Amino acid sequence: MVLSELRQTPHLSASSINEYVECSLLYKYGRIDKLPMEFKSDALEFGTCIHRVLEAYYSAKMMGDRMLLKDVHEFFVFTWLDMARGRDDIRYADGNDYNSLLMFGRDLLTAWYTKLPDDDFTILAIEEAFSFNLPGIDIPIIGAMDLVEQDSCGTIIITDFKTSGRAYSKDEVDQNQQLTMYQIAAKQNGYADHEILLRFDTLIKTKTPKFEQYWTTRTELDERRLIKKAAQVWDGISKGVFVANDTSWKCKGCAYKQACDAYLEGEEYDQASHP
Repeated sequence: MVLSELRQTPHLSASSINEYVECSLLYKYGRIDKLPMEFKSDALEFGTCIHRVLEAYYSAKMMGDRMLLKDVHEFFVFTWLDMARGRDDIRYADGNDYNSLLMFGRDLLTAWYTKLPDDDFTILAIEEAFSFNLPGIDIPIIGAMDLVEQDSCGTIIITDFKTSGRAYSKDEVDQNQQLTMYQIAAKQNGYADHEILLRFDTLIKTKTPKFEQYWTTRTELDERRLIKKAAQVWDGISKGVFVANDTSWKCKGCAYKQACDAYLEGEEYDQASHP
């Protein structure tokens, strides 16, 4: 079953758990009330586009082909045109627009392509969807691992593709709960007897585009801590506890800010104005 099908029924995921912890009212608006987003951020749409390009690259590699850089550029341009051209619901950050990101995307992918190590890992899966249950949580945990590979020693390598405005610190990588969830999922779905390495392949959107691979591992203690947090999140959701975190730095770019402000100020929110 693919991820889009798994999303049709109630579930938790690494991102939804993190979202609830950061702002549970945001979680409610997006995942329970399913309010239309007031806008789509250019970072979200651009990141999705880059993700599709990397998925295409590894799909070709899995079939024994290697996309040339010009093919990567062409696929990006086609995908960005299809995703973004003519849309008025995308909110561009200062200095960005449709054309500037069209140009920048090619430079960013060039940085990725030229620095990507020429490894001999075997590709086991791309966009590997998973679903499993944890004790005390009535709905499944779902997600999809962007890339699952295996080296010559049998070690499983799980990679998540990222676009970011900056480089990651070691603590950010070592404490990232999305990667922890992927390790739990991998063990639940047939890889429990393998050593598992985790990796971010990060395309960094600095003025001069960069590409970095960040490697990390997780212990059983890391897994238990996340499972405990997931159970606490589910307990809060089950009891209808949703609190606005309206002092977060993320509020300025929140796609539900008007709905949140209306709620906190006791006003009616005109959902019809955000179809």
